[in-house]
Amino acid sequence: MINTTPPSPSLFSSLDDLLNQQHPLYKLSHKINWRVFEEAFTPLYCSDNGRPCKPIRLMCGLLILKHLRNISDESVVEQWSENAYFQYFCGMHEFTPSFPCNASEQVHFRKRIGEKGIELILAESIRVNDDRSDEDHHDTAFIDSTVQEKNVTYPTDAKLHKKIIGKVLKIVKELHLPLRQSYTFVLKRIYRDQRFRNHPKNRKKSIKADKHLRTIAGRLVRELERNLGENRQYDELLAIFKKILLQRRNSAHKIYSIHEPDVQCISKGKEHKKYEFGNKVSIIRSATGVILGASSFRNEYDGHTIRKSLEQVRRLTGKSVKRLAGDRGYRGKKEIDGTQILIPDAPKAKDTYYQRKKKHKLFCKRAGIEPTIGHLKTDYRLGRNFYKGLVGDAINLMLAAAAYNFKRAMRVLWLLVKKISETLFGGNISLKYTF
Repeated sequence: MINTTPPSPSLFSSLDDLLNQQHPLYKLSHKINWRVFEEAFTPLYCSDNGRPCKPIRLMCGLLILKHLRNISDESVVEQWSENAYFQYFCGMHEFTPSFPCNASEQVHFRKRIGEKGIELILAESIRVNDDRSDEDHHDTAFIDSTVQEKNVTYPTDAKLHKKIIGKVLKIVKELHLPLRQSYTFVLKRIYRDQRFRNHPKNRKKSIKADKHLRTIAGRLVRELERNLGENRQYDELLAIFKKILLQRRNSAHKIYSIHEPDVQCISKGKEHKKYEFGNKVSIIRSATGVILGASSFRNEYDGHTIRKSLEQVRRLTGKSVKRLAGDRGYRGKKEIDGTQILIPDAPKAKDTYYQRKKKHKLFCKRAGIEPTIGHLKTDYRLGRNFYKGLVGDAINLMLAAAAYNFKRAMRVLWLLVKKISETLFGGNISLKYTF
């Protein structure tokens, strides 16, 4: 049920009186239009039935703070109870030392609002940075793709077969099904033989152990399927098991994780990391440094991701990008829906010196999207995605992009405050904040 209780101001000292009103989080809380979230997410709750929900501003604020500070659901709930600025940012009027909600409630809230709700948060982060009315903000933009790695171990056949055996034995134990042999002592010997496989003397022994492990996994899966009979609860899981047991080195559409079967193996040509396991993402960044679009894909060719990425930018901002500059991975298209696609190429003979220098400067500036992606990965939780499924891929990406935009707005607000203080007080006041 939706919580319609209006927050009442405290009769004593409130957070508004106690906090520094020049703090970036304080300033950002007033710049975000929280009413947009409340109007969009209120229809998702029942108005007259069930337990009253947590305030929508509180849940949206926790989502933003989580990616803004690069912490987990558990940590943001814990830090919220200790940090007065976190509480004011989430709409509280007086300090509350208790936890705002259970960490699992953020999971339910993300599932409730879905991709469209997270896209609304990203749109608001763009609007917060869109104060200037000049055309440069949407005139020229840059696009690049990267890999959002999933929270899975490096996959090998032996690891997957070992997990299959463990999951089958767990199901048998839970349902009290008959089992001819559990292979407990056999598996101990196999695991011992699989160790130190890179040593030349152990190579043949480890290969033989791998084949034996696959055989045992297949036997247990077939026996489990027979014993389940009419029970269709585990049909999807059994289908994944069978596909893993049938796949070989050169098989297409391989499964690399049992709990995340949609993970893709992507090679971006990195010397230090030949293969990455996750999904491909496309980032569009404006010439002024704002992320205008963040779209999630599987493993498409970069050039085929441009149209969907531009559609998202149009949906979020209501404007179209005139020129989009990318690297040579986007060759094949010169124009898409009125947007000119530019890629670096050898200068044309008819180009003047000014035109050559202008193109060179544009593609030098395009390289600025690389550190932006680096910040998204190291500072805003894009480096490893802990959210489940295809929806989780899109949600994690857009929240990371929104956090990047909000942090940029905080820096702009803080520089503005610093400039005003230097003008009024001649630079005698030292103002320092860690972002």
